[in-house]
Amino acid sequence: QVQLVESGGGLVQTGGSLRLTCAASGRDFSTYAMGWFRQVSGKERMFVAAISGSGVDTANADSVKGRVTISRDNAKNTVYLQMNSLKPEDTAVYYCAARRNFYARFRAFEYDYWGQGIQVTVSS
Repeated sequence: QVQLVESGGGLVQTGGSLRLTCAASGRDFSTYAMGWFRQVSGKERMFVAAISGSGVDTANADSVKGRVTISRDNAKNTVYLQMNSLKPEDTAVYYCAARRNFYARFRAFEYDYWGQGIQVTVSS
């Protein structure tokens, strides 16, 4: 069982930056691929970024490419999402997710554990 807790969200102005952190409990963190997703009320949960268990392979959604960096520290059981040049359309609840597999994937149903989510609001 893996428990995930997100932090670092909040209110930021257009063009600003935020770094989200996801702290994971449990063992063998490096064997889990990790992902970040976001969801606007009434809409489906959308892929943002993912990283493999080793941290070597990453992927970003086209909507955030060039503005977002996902990284992880396996010694600290932590994954990060650095978001720069934020836009109002980035406003959403952001979720951290863990997959019981080394390889990262883009679809929400392929992830096994989820955090409670954290609000990110970008003001115009």
